[in-house]
Amino acid sequence: MKLYFNLNYYTKPGENLELITHESDHAERAHKMFHTGNGEWKCEIDFFSKSIEYHYQLCDDHGKILRKEPVKHHHTFPHNYKEFLIFDEWNSKNLPENYLNNKILKNKLPQKRSQKISILKKHTHLFKIEAPIYNPDWEIALIGSTPSLGSWNYENAIHLTQTDPGIWEAAVEVPENYVIEYKYSIFDKKLHKIIDVETGDNRSTFPNNQKEVLQIISDHYFRFKSYQMYHAAGVAVPVFSLRTEDGFGVGEFLDLKKLADWAKNTSLEIIQILPINDTTANYTWTDSYPYAAVSVYALHPQYISLENLDFKIPKNLEEDFAQEKEHLNSLELIDYEKMIASKWKYLNAIFTTEKDKIYKDRNFKRFLKDNESWLLPYSAFCVLRDKYKSPNYNLWKTHKKYIAGKIAPFFNAKNKDYDAAMLHSWVQYQLDKQLKNAVEYVHSLGISLKGDLPIGIYRYSVEAWTEPELFGMDFQAGAPPDQFTEIGQNWEFPTYNWEAMKADGYQWWKNRFKALEQYFDAMRIDHILGFFRIWRMPVSATQGILGYFYPAIPVTWDEFKARHIPFDFERYCKPYINDEILWKYFGDQTGKALDFLERKSDGTYHFKEEYNTQRKISEHFRGKMDDFSDQLITLCANVLFLTEERNGETVYHPRFNAFKTESYHFLSDWEKTSVYELYQDYFFKRQDYLWKQSAMEKLPVILNATDMLICGEDLGLVPDCVPEVMDELAIVALKVQRMPSENIAFYNPKTADYMNVVTASSHDSSTLRQWWKENPSLTQQYFNQQLGQFGKAPENLEPYLAEIIMKQHLYNDAMLAVFPIQEFFATDENLINEKTDNERINNPAVFPHYWRYRMHIKLENIVNYSEFNHKISDWVKDSGRN
Repeated sequence: MKLYFNLNYYTKPGENLELITHESDHAERAHKMFHTGNGEWKCEIDFFSKSIEYHYQLCDDHGKILRKEPVKHHHTFPHNYKEFLIFDEWNSKNLPENYLNNKILKNKLPQKRSQKISILKKHTHLFKIEAPIYNPDWEIALIGSTPSLGSWNYENAIHLTQTDPGIWEAAVEVPENYVIEYKYSIFDKKLHKIIDVETGDNRSTFPNNQKEVLQIISDHYFRFKSYQMYHAAGVAVPVFSLRTEDGFGVGEFLDLKKLADWAKNTSLEIIQILPINDTTANYTWTDSYPYAAVSVYALHPQYISLENLDFKIPKNLEEDFAQEKEHLNSLELIDYEKMIASKWKYLNAIFTTEKDKIYKDRNFKRFLKDNESWLLPYSAFCVLRDKYKSPNYNLWKTHKKYIAGKIAPFFNAKNKDYDAAMLHSWVQYQLDKQLKNAVEYVHSLGISLKGDLPIGIYRYSVEAWTEPELFGMDFQAGAPPDQFTEIGQNWEFPTYNWEAMKADGYQWWKNRFKALEQYFDAMRIDHILGFFRIWRMPVSATQGILGYFYPAIPVTWDEFKARHIPFDFERYCKPYINDEILWKYFGDQTGKALDFLERKSDGTYHFKEEYNTQRKISEHFRGKMDDFSDQLITLCANVLFLTEERNGETVYHPRFNAFKTESYHFLSDWEKTSVYELYQDYFFKRQDYLWKQSAMEKLPVILNATDMLICGEDLGLVPDCVPEVMDELAIVALKVQRMPSENIAFYNPKTADYMNVVTASSHDSSTLRQWWKENPSLTQQYFNQQLGQFGKAPENLEPYLAEIIMKQHLYNDAMLAVFPIQEFFATDENLINEKTDNERINNPAVFPHYWRYRMHIKLENIVNYSEFNHKISDWVKDSGRN
């Protein structure tokens, strides 16, 4: 069988195209293409299979891949032809139409079944278009310039058949011997007519006079108009924040059903939640932080409904249960420690009472078998964590190092820890059942669930224990200073060893996405910048300010020399401390500070060995931190450059905001200029290409492993390459009105592109009502300029202003408009929470932060609050988001 490929793609001198076929043994085979002029590239291959999968890639003369097609092509060939002439387009994932190839739309249209088409020997052309349409009454039709294609007459249009989800095909006999112009259109089955034609110029193809050759015109994509595209509005709320009549002091998976009922009443189509993986490390309130999971697969036991387990609570505990439930559910905020201790008390009691029946449960046995790869090490980890009272496996008496063979006995009935391991496994089974039950109900209402993927893993997690080679355990991940905190953020997570992950094709990430795909239709990737570069710091640091980007092109000693900077390690890389700086930091407590310092011969000071890192100072003051100790830790960061050991050589990274340090202040003027120029080059010029390369190496592979719609949280210090890569890979970008990436006061949602999700607040920010009171002058500017109001801004955010803000986010081209549930309440004076500060979910400037927000209104009440619900529904429908 002969395949003749044709692709129109304009290249530069020294660039070439290759066709890469994906063989049955998972190998890839490269075929060189030949340029025939005017951007036309051709390739001829022999192929001996009924179907083919392939992609194109751009290379230089040395074979280096410059650009790889992110979406593969697929064709199935009819048996009655031996030669196929294929006209392709470069399949760009960033075309807005490509958004429809995801679970959201696939779930919405279960009634759309794929069909086969008949391709007869008389057919000359096979027209094929990717057009994933979400309206069940629509079909794709073809109109063209030749009589065989209807001569542009809508009544004679060729109707296409959906052969795969979003793929429409029609085999046509086109006898005319001249260039064919054509367009695709939308046919409405209810109205029995074409209602619209795609935008843009006419498409064209060639006649086919070769009777033994089928010409395949493979088009990407249908060119939709804005109103034909999917637009939706949604609500963002952590599961733990949901409040119901029969709750246990915390939101549970089954509460998502009641949230979905409210979403249905208000015409919202997206429910967005925070990470739901198990974070149980110490059974204290610090475990409330949802971005530090002890397993990237296990679900958090706090979300289990004790009254909806396979077995009932023992009768002798029913009264205690009722009392604890009533107390916990009456609280304004979550009491994490009491709640999780109580849930485990009853889970233990139920399991102990019913374990004989549990062990015979066929469905539980199947769950154990299907999930053994992660469930066995997770259950063993939980047993050992509880036995040794710590998740830090380095402190355990046994199994400090994970060895699969020595962990396997935990699932052996003869093992003394078998019951304990089975308890944790059974709890995961019940959580999985309850979440899937909730997801099924949410989908039945036409609503999609959007999850949240943390960028990091907890330092003492199952994955760090079982696969330490995949992580940089000697480092910590965080974020540089931003609008949330001046000292940066230290999440204390290990960094990723991307080279090790690359070795097996990023299988760790593929598995993680597949696990999440069981429950979610869309996914928000937390801190997507981490796939470009991560902010990392040594374990000796406690503040994010002492981090640097990785990967990064560092500064070398030769570069200091070339720039005539008189580099001195002690002066540039150690805290610079003199008497003036000491007085500025400590004032009357300077004498006390000298206990931690030693005076040098030049009159300056350095920290004593036992206090010469932030971590050492923090350990010295453990549990007794105050302003004095905070200042000592901050003084440790008074450096100009940070060091990194790379291939036996010391290289250097400018400290973030080095030009604002006291150390910089005491440099000579010409030295300041040289250091500042180097700083600007490091942070804003030299890294972009490296970071783009880094992201494009891993993100396409990972994203192609999932059908979820992917959104990226791209806030903070965003390099120029980030929006470029996100656009190319069709990752939906986040736009928060008060956190613009541009150099403007506020982001205007009206300017949002289609591949955006717009929102007024995030879980990391204050709520709108809090923010309104934080900075009166900024609020006044926002009131006049962004909201278009005259006069003095009111002291509080009034409901009518919250309504204006919400409508600004609804009426635009962005695919999604998602609002924290607190912002919905802000639009109605009857629903406003009088205790404004209770509504904040997280404050990134405070670590660790207690995540304990609960809705102040029960879901059962707002579901039935018809006036409010109709109001929201009208806004959503009127904005075209339903």
